Amino acid sequence: MCTNYTPSSRDRLRAARLGVAHLPEGDWPPEVYPGYEAPIIVRGGAPGQHDVAPHCVLARFGLIPRWSRDAAHAKELSRHTTNARSETAAVKPSFRSPWRDRHWGLAPMENFFEPCWGTGRAVRWRIARADGDLFAAAGLWERWTDPASGEITASFTLLTVNADAHPLMARMHRPGAEKRMPVLLAPGEFEDWLHATDEQAHTMVRKACAVPLSGQPAPRAPPPVKARPVTPPSPPAPDDTLNLF
Repeated sequence: MCTNYTPSSRDRLRAARLGVAHLPEGDWPPEVYPGYEAPIIVRGGAPGQHDVAPHCVLARFGLIPRWSRDAAHAKELSRHTTNARSETAAVKPSFRSPWRDRHWGLAPMENFFEPCWGTGRAVRWRIARADGDLFAAAGLWERWTDPASGEITASFTLLTVNADAHPLMARMHRPGAEKRMPVLLAPGEFEDWLHATDEQAHTMVRKACAVPLSGQPAPRAPPPVKARPVTPPSPPAPDDTLNLF
């Protein structure tokens, strides 16, 4: 699973020369959690139309299915759709429509966070490509229109793959649980993913578990301790018996 990551910065994306038509005007947070907006790269034209530059847009982390009834229903569903199992995404109700429509997306990131159980308890680890290069997690994107307001929300999910055999990711998550990792792609694979056929997408997903990764502990900083207000001492009560004059 992957529910917390560091998105690539605007400067990093610009320097990577990914060929995107433009970058989003709005800012995005330094760390992304479910419900946050983050940059994703999507295909600019029809599948196979390679002469149209891809777009980089802001979208909500946690896919909102197009059949969500209302805002409350959409919010509830998106809490459970940050990740999609690549083996079943094509048939699951929440993901089968964007999979069928080839709504392939890419979430560019510097690293992501997972709990490591090597010490017998969960320790937050920061994980990145071993070579330090930019990468992106492959996913699906969707647009949902709020029937009450007409507002359109773009959202996305990250595809995951089994990682039981990965030398690093096999150490993550609770003992006895299946090991999963996001489908990680290098910049040279971005265009292939955005224009992939159904068969090509499945092939790229299966290769993702071989990506060399490095990791290190990165526990969250404790919240700052709020200083208690200092109450000035009360002035002494006047003593009528004391008279210096």
